[in-house]
Amino acid sequence: MFKTIKNALKTPEVRKRLLYTLVLIIVFRIGCFITVPGVDMLQLETVRESNASGIAGLIDIISGGAFSNFSIFAMSVTPYITASIVIQLLTLIVPSLKRLTQEGGEVGRQRINKYTKIISIILALIEGIGLYLSYQSQGIFVNSGALSAVLVVTGLMAGTALLMWLGEQITDKGIGNGVSMIIFIGIVSRLPSAINSIWKLIMTESGFSTTGLLTGLAIVIGALILVTAVVFIQQAERRIPVQYAKRVVGRKMMGAQNTYIPLKIAMAGVMPIIFASSFMTFPAMLIQIFIPDIASQTGFWNVIYNLSVATSSSNVAIGYTIANAVIYLLLIVGFTFFYIYATFNPAEVSANIKKNGGFIPGIRAGKPTTEYLSSVLTKLTLFGGLFLALIAILPMFMRFTNLNVAFGGTSILIVVGVALETVQQLESQLVMKHYKGFLE
Repeated sequence: MFKTIKNALKTPEVRKRLLYTLVLIIVFRIGCFITVPGVDMLQLETVRESNASGIAGLIDIISGGAFSNFSIFAMSVTPYITASIVIQLLTLIVPSLKRLTQEGGEVGRQRINKYTKIISIILALIEGIGLYLSYQSQGIFVNSGALSAVLVVTGLMAGTALLMWLGEQITDKGIGNGVSMIIFIGIVSRLPSAINSIWKLIMTESGFSTTGLLTGLAIVIGALILVTAVVFIQQAERRIPVQYAKRVVGRKMMGAQNTYIPLKIAMAGVMPIIFASSFMTFPAMLIQIFIPDIASQTGFWNVIYNLSVATSSSNVAIGYTIANAVIYLLLIVGFTFFYIYATFNPAEVSANIKKNGGFIPGIRAGKPTTEYLSSVLTKLTLFGGLFLALIAILPMFMRFTNLNVAFGGTSILIVVGVALETVQQLESQLVMKHYKGFLE
């Protein structure tokens, strides 16, 4: 990884992309501290302390502290992520969108991107209104008139739109993975808070604590083991051997070739985690729009709210956490299957192998090859999805201990996954640059 970064810094074109990405990241971090106009900062500080856990705490981690500051980036890219989920689900049931995705090429991709942005703005409007109504009841706004509401909601929508633009620019002109990079930076920005939490375990008000030191070491060692396991699974792959017979191309006889199809265990990367997190937090956000004081009430909607916030709150009963963990696991596994089968079609791969005169040793071409690829892909996806889900769920139960660390399993999965994808992007850009230099 360090060698890749070193080579990237030596290559002028790639170095320019890195600097461009760095500038946009700085813009993002500055925006996290620009508070929406009309906010009473003293009252906001009081509300911030009361919202340290629950749905607000989870969104604050993803947004890099922008939510607790009620900045223009308070909603982060959650509307865009939700819109992406909606579009991908619609492509399964709307034939025109499915054709646009499969056959539209670059034009189709641009149209799908346009639809995603439109839905994102609509969702940002709904979420912005919900945030305004929720925080208005807590008195954080200097004025409570219609003009103030328009100003706050417009500021939040503009912040989300700007983040979408930043993510798009990082993808096109930077090092890639724009939206994932924004989430990555938001989570990594909490690293000083995590270090401070571990330091407070060691150096308490009464002085040095041996128990705190051992606890801190256990947290660090556990995090390193978790990161190592995530890297191992993310990089692991199953190689399906493919043999191509001799064939005539024009007037030349092409020799037989032996190659393989690399199937990664975690082919979907961090997207199932991001999708599942957004899906789990959405009910609580929607309920808070209509029932701002839902946390202090009882009844059906309070149960749904507690199920939604159990991921990030230790103030709910352990039964809610267990139910939330089960739902979270099913969502991660489900989104893993959905994402992989939306991007990898065994029937299409089998047809391409047969078309080029290839075959998998021991497997007949055609339908048997499709069934074999589907069987292997299902097993890998199930294992990878369960691994991602278990790592994301197990740290949830640490909230019922006295430990209060800023990073959870979900955060580590996203950070490690995006870091690996970014390194791969740099490597591919370096390879492309070398090819261009050779051709020139």
